[in-house]
Amino acid sequence: MSPRQLHITVDDFGTRDRACAVLKRIIDPVKPFYSPSGARLDIGSTSTWYENDTIPMEAFSRVLWGLTPFWAGGGHDADFERIVHDGLTAGTDPNHPDYWHPCHDYDQKFCEMASIAFSMLFAPAQVWDPLGDEAKRNLADWLNEINRHRCLSSNWTFFRIIANVALLKRGMPYDAAKLKAGVEFINSLYDRGGWYSDGVNGDKDYYNPFVLVTFGVLYALFMADEDPDNARQFRERAYEFGRDYIHWFSPSGPSPAFGRSQIYRFAQVAFFSACVVAGIDVFPLPVLKGIIARHLVDWLNRPIFDNAGVLTIGYGYPNLRMQESYNAPGSPYWGLEAFLFLALPADHEFWRVPAAPMPQLEPRHYSEATRTIVQRGSDGDVVLLTPGLVGADRHAHDIDKYSKFAYSSAFGFSVAHSMMSVRENAPDSMLAFRIDGFVYCKGVAELLRADSRGFAIRWSPCRGVRVETTVEATEHGHVRTHRIMSDVDCTAYDCGFAVNNDDLRRPTRTVGGAHARCDCDGLFCSVTALADGPDDRDGADGADRQPKPLIIEADPNTNLVHPKTVIPAIEYAITAGRPVTVRTAFDYLP
Repeated sequence: MSPRQLHITVDDFGTRDRACAVLKRIIDPVKPFYSPSGARLDIGSTSTWYENDTIPMEAFSRVLWGLTPFWAGGGHDADFERIVHDGLTAGTDPNHPDYWHPCHDYDQKFCEMASIAFSMLFAPAQVWDPLGDEAKRNLADWLNEINRHRCLSSNWTFFRIIANVALLKRGMPYDAAKLKAGVEFINSLYDRGGWYSDGVNGDKDYYNPFVLVTFGVLYALFMADEDPDNARQFRERAYEFGRDYIHWFSPSGPSPAFGRSQIYRFAQVAFFSACVVAGIDVFPLPVLKGIIARHLVDWLNRPIFDNAGVLTIGYGYPNLRMQESYNAPGSPYWGLEAFLFLALPADHEFWRVPAAPMPQLEPRHYSEATRTIVQRGSDGDVVLLTPGLVGADRHAHDIDKYSKFAYSSAFGFSVAHSMMSVRENAPDSMLAFRIDGFVYCKGVAELLRADSRGFAIRWSPCRGVRVETTVEATEHGHVRTHRIMSDVDCTAYDCGFAVNNDDLRRPTRTVGGAHARCDCDGLFCSVTALADGPDDRDGADGADRQPKPLIIEADPNTNLVHPKTVIPAIEYAITAGRPVTVRTAFDYLP
C-alpha cells in the first residue's frame, strides 16, 4: 500500500483507539527525523522568508497539534513523550546547541508558541509536569519573548493571548496587560455572523476556523472563571459562526479551496473539532462527528504524503507552486489541529454516536459577513461566489487565492505560472486579458453591490482597461456580465473552472457554436456566450468578431486539486475605444 495515501473510511473514527491509530499513521513517519536533542525536526530542504534556523523548530512544534489532544484524551507514546520532553528542555536552554534563540519583532516563532502553549494547557501531565524546575523556568522565559516584542496585529494576537494563558495556568510569570489588550484587540476585529476580519480591514477566510474563532472557543474553555464575559461572548460567536460555516462543507467531506495557507488542508474542520471538545452544540453531536470524519477521510485518501509518509507542501497533491513565503516543510502539520476531538476520553458520547449525514441545507446561501454566495449542487460540489476584494502588497498568489469569481470544493482553483501565455496563467474562474503578449487578470476591485442574488464590482486588470462586472447566481451556476472599455486592442477570455484532464480518467470535451464544456468523473463545467458585440447605449461596435469557444490546456500543476487540467472559456475580441458588454453563462451544478 502506498504511503502517499492512508486509505481510511469513516469507520476509522468509530472509536478513540481507531482514530488515534489514524493520527499515528500521520505522525509516526517523522520520528526518524528529529535531532538527537529532540528540539529540531528536519523533514525537508525548502526555505522561507524567516530564518532557516527556525524551520526545524516550527516542525517540532506543529506535530504537537496532534500529540496534544492524543495525550489529553488518554493516549500514550513513550517515544514522543521522550522527544517532546527532551526537545522542550534543549530548545529553551540558552546553553544548548539546539537552543531556539531569543525572538525579534514579528518572529515566526510566535506562531509556534501556540501549539506549545496548548500542550501545556491540555496535556500538562505529558508536557509540563515532567520538566525539571530549570527547564520550566527556561520554557516560561522563552514563551515570554512574545511579550517583549511586537506581534502582527492579526490572528497572531491570539498566539500572544494563548501563550499568556498557558503561563498563567501553570503559575509562571506572564503579562496580564498584554493578555487583556490582546483580547480587546481580537474583539475589535469582530464583524458579524460569527466572523472576524484577520486584522483591520483584513480578509474573512479560513483563518477564522484556523485561529480567530477556534482559539476563542479554546480560550473560553480555559478562562471561563477568570474572564467569564469574554468566554461567554467567544462561545456565542462560535455558535453563530458554525451555523454559517457549515454551508462551506460538502456532503462527502471537502470544503472549497479558497484563500491563503491552503497547505494546512484538514485544519479547515478544526473549528467543529473544537466545538466538540468545548461542548458547543452548534449541531447535534452525530452531525459534528459526520462533518469531521468525512472531511478527514476525504483528505487522508488523497496523495498528500511523500514516499516516506511525510506530509508535503501542497493541497490535493505535492505542489510548491501554490505555497506562500512562510511555508516550510513542517508547516502542513498545522492541519493536525483538526484532531482536537482526540482530547475526548474513550468513554465520551462522541465515540458512541454514528457519523450522521449533513443536515438539509438550502442550495443557495448568502453570508452577509463575507458577502459570499454559497452554492450546493446535487453532485456534492460546494461553490463560493465572491467579489474577491484584494488589497496590495500581500502574500504569494493572493490574486489567485482571493480574487477569482468562484471557488469550488471539487475543482479547486489554479495559480499562475506566469503572465506570458494563457495556458501558463491558467486563469480559471477569471476574466483574463491578453495585451502585448502578457496576460492580466482581476486584482483590486471596488464593490458596487453584494446581496443574495449576486454582486457587482468595478476593476482594472492593467492601465488602460476598465471593467464593470456583475455576477448573478443561477440554478446551475452563474452568469457574468462584463462592461469593458479598453484603450488598446486586446483579447479577453471569460473562463470557467479547471476540470481534471487526467487521461487515465477518460475526460471529455465539447466545443461548438458559442459553447465549450469539459467533463470528468461526473463533474463538468460548461461555458456559453450569451451576448457579445455592440453596446447599443453607446452606439459603438465594441467587438470585431463573434465570441469563440475554446478549451485552454492549462500548464501542469497549476491547479490545487488536479495536477493536469483544462479550462473551458469564451474568447472575446475587444477593440480600442469602443465599449462592449459581454455576457457568459457558467454551468457546473447538475
